[in-house]
Parts: sequence; structure tokens; C-alpha cells
Amino acid sequence: MKKGYRNKITDVKGVRVGHKTIAAGNVQTGVTVILPTEGDIFREKLTASCHVINGFGKTGGLIQLEELGVLESPIALTNTLCVGTVQQALVRYMLQDHPEIGTTSGTVNVVVGECNDGYLNDIRACSIQESNVYEAIADAGKDFALGAVGAGRGMSCFEMKGGIGSASRVLELNGEEYTVGLLVLSNFGLKNDYIKENVSFHDSVKEQVEQGSIIIILATDIPMSDRQLKRVCKRMPVALARLGSHLGNGSGDIAIAFSTANKIPHSADCSFISQTILHEQQIDKVFRAGIEACEEAIQSSLDAAETVVGREGHCRYSLQDTVAEMKKG
Repeated sequence: MKKGYRNKITDVKGVRVGHKTIAAGNVQTGVTVILPTEGDIFREKLTASCHVINGFGKTGGLIQLEELGVLESPIALTNTLCVGTVQQALVRYMLQDHPEIGTTSGTVNVVVGECNDGYLNDIRACSIQESNVYEAIADAGKDFALGAVGAGRGMSCFEMKGGIGSASRVLELNGEEYTVGLLVLSNFGLKNDYIKENVSFHDSVKEQVEQGSIIIILATDIPMSDRQLKRVCKRMPVALARLGSHLGNGSGDIAIAFSTANKIPHSADCSFISQTILHEQQIDKVFRAGIEACEEAIQSSLDAAETVVGREGHCRYSLQDTVAEMKKG
């Protein structure tokens, strides 16, 4: 399937991504923020959904997202013990330009995803500050770095250096091109299980328990309902399985999807709104695009990451360095 211009989630018009990376000895962590639209996402919400593949995670904001089927804030990613700090920062960010929040229009539901970077990062230090979230937002753009950056700084993938990955696919519907973009925070998998052409680590280490996680963010400009977006989210385990993951008991695997095509006004001027949505007979194309992009996004997180040494000298070698060492042996 055709790739997007950048082969990143930002190939979906309006989507931007920013990072704040903290790399200082025992502290190897950060924040990544996805801005879903250039418009006012609180006053014009986006259709969205989520699916908990395996619930060993501490993500914030999913309950209301699941119930109402709309996204009304940026999405932030960070490490497990800093979800509260990042959530508070996003709330303050949303309050800045919306005096109606908490007064005349209720509150706001911000979405924060996390993975545990405690192998490389001194996670107990809770190093993330609210200012780091604002720095990541200020950094947001169409082009952004992959690998050991932002929230991905301290993450591991198949016991190698993982982190932020992204990819996109372009498909044709009614004679027009539409985009499906993926961003992942990869922090899962065992080296023995990794499946990639011409690369095999079987029997390289003793059997261990998989306790990693992944946050998958899917964006599209295809008009879709929240129910349809959930159906796409439910297909994401296929991408993980293609690379060798068995979605272990201790793994927090969560997919979040949104469409930029339909805006849902916060205030109701009338009793009904009209929306165009994809016909179900065409949704297989989106399933395939999402799975392909998710698999490549995970792989890109491995390909782009460099070797990182962090807490107490713990090291995660990059895929390239791991392969090079294997060939030497």
C-alpha cells in the first residue's frame, strides 16, 4: 500500500507532534505530545475511540473517550509515574484559552498514555515537570524525530532500544486519496520473539516474562464513526503479532484512534448534526492500512533509536548495534 509523503502520522492534515527529551545520566525519559488539529479541539471535537488490548496500564482519559466517542484535547505520552503531572499540565494548557471550562460548560477530558521506562530511567525520581509538557507542545510540527526521543527516550522494544515510531498509508476512496497515520510508543517484546527478515535472535537469551507495553495512536482524515474507529483499533494486535509479540500478561497495550474529518461542536445550536461516514464495505482497506502502518511504525522505532545507557549503567543497544554484535559472535 502507498506510503504518505513523510511516512509519519503528520501526513494526516492538521496533525503535529512535539517532543521534550530528558537525557541526563540516570534520568532517561521525556514527553511526546500529539496535536490532533490546528483548530480549537475543545470547541470542535474530533470523533475518536480506543481499545484496551491488554490493560496493564495507567492511561488517563479513556473512560470518557470510550463513553462519548470524542477527543477534546491533545494526546500526551510519558512514563508511568508521571501521568498525573502530564495530565495536570494538559488541563492547565486547555484552561488557558477556554474560560468556559469548569464554569459554564463543565470540565475537560485530557488523554495521557504511558509506558514504564524504569529499566533505563530512574522512574522513582518523577523527573517530568509541567513545563516539559509545554515545551513538547511548543516543539510540535509536521516533521519530528523518531526513536529514543520524547516519551520514547527510556523505552525498550524486544529488549533493544525502542521508543517513538511512526508511519502512514494512503488509500483511495471514491476517487480521492485519504491517509491513515500511526504513531507508537514501543516498550514491549522479548528479543527471542522478534521476527524480521534476515534477523533472528532465537536462543540468544534465556526465556523471560514479557512485561512491556505499547501505546498506539492512529489518525485519519477518513470520515469514520467512533464505532468504526474502535473496530480499527481492535485490529492493531495483528501488527504486534507480525513482529513476534504475544501480548504478555504484564503488557499494557492500548490503541487510540481519531478522525479529523468530522467536527463535533461543543455547543449545540440545534438538536441534530449531520456527518458523513465510511461505508462498512470499504473498511477492510482501513484495517489493512492501519495494520501495515502500525507494523512499520514499531519497526521505525527500532531502526531510528540509538544505544542508550541509563539508570545504574543499564544499557539497551540499538537494533543496529545488536545485529553488529551478533555478527561478530
